[in-house]
Amino acid sequence: MLDIQMQSLLQGMQQAGVPDMADLPPQAARQVYSRIMAAAAEPVRAVHIADRIIAGPGGDLALRIYSPRQPDPQRGVVLYLHGGGFVVGTPRDYDSVASALCEQSGCVVVQAEYRLAPEHPFPAPVEDAWAAACWVAAHAHELGAQPRIAVVGDSAGGNLAAVLALLARDRAGPAIVQQTLIYPLVAVRPETTGSYQRYGSGYTLTTRLTHYFHDLYLGGQPAEGDPRLAPLAAPDVSGLPPALVMVAGYDVLRDEGIQYAHRLAQAGTPVTLVEYSGMVHGFIGMAGALEAGRQALAQVADAVGRALAG
Repeated sequence: MLDIQMQSLLQGMQQAGVPDMADLPPQAARQVYSRIMAAAAEPVRAVHIADRIIAGPGGDLALRIYSPRQPDPQRGVVLYLHGGGFVVGTPRDYDSVASALCEQSGCVVVQAEYRLAPEHPFPAPVEDAWAAACWVAAHAHELGAQPRIAVVGDSAGGNLAAVLALLARDRAGPAIVQQTLIYPLVAVRPETTGSYQRYGSGYTLTTRLTHYFHDLYLGGQPAEGDPRLAPLAAPDVSGLPPALVMVAGYDVLRDEGIQYAHRLAQAGTPVTLVEYSGMVHGFIGMAGALEAGRQALAQVADAVGRALAG
């Protein structure tokens, strides 16, 4: 059953006439997404926030760094990759989420402003996320932390987090010690799954919107079997760090997230799979209006805090 608070939130969005991003050009969709994120977010926590520019594979790469008021230099670093279908979303849209994770986990959190499609299609976001992970590992002491990384991401960011775990295994570093995948996109157009059939319309992430994002991200490239696009297609998912996988009950991505969690477990990876059964896609960014969003943030903070403890 759809959570009562979520029902109220969805009704409010409908009454407010929030446009369908699939009907908009990317720049306009980005503005709508930022407004949606701001509307239901918790207040930004009282942590130190700093912006930094590093050299990325496509030019300057902006990082947003969140540091606890009482940092513990023995802890590792959280690298958070934001959602938005590889087309919309910015680190500032996720200030509430990232600052809450920082405060509650006691860890430094870094967000990367990876390039977005269609201006920068696949694999540009992957390349930027990888560059950010390598920089964090090399500069962790400068951040007041240890070079151990927990990769965390929601939706498209969950895709990037899963991809980074695979790449770090194959490239022998950096040291990713935990992965948290929040309603992750891990397959390519799996419309045959039950969750696509049940929840493809009427909720926050529709089948139509996934097609919009997918087409812009691929830009016509034939990359369907590339694990950097779809981690579920990876032939080998063994040797990966422990995973927390969160899915929402009313979400087209629910089933593929569960499938990926099961594959990880079958390959010997310690996995915690959590389903927030009354939630829709995007709920962790709605913690200002949803108790379940606050619970999920606390659960993520606990998982990464334990994984990154000195």
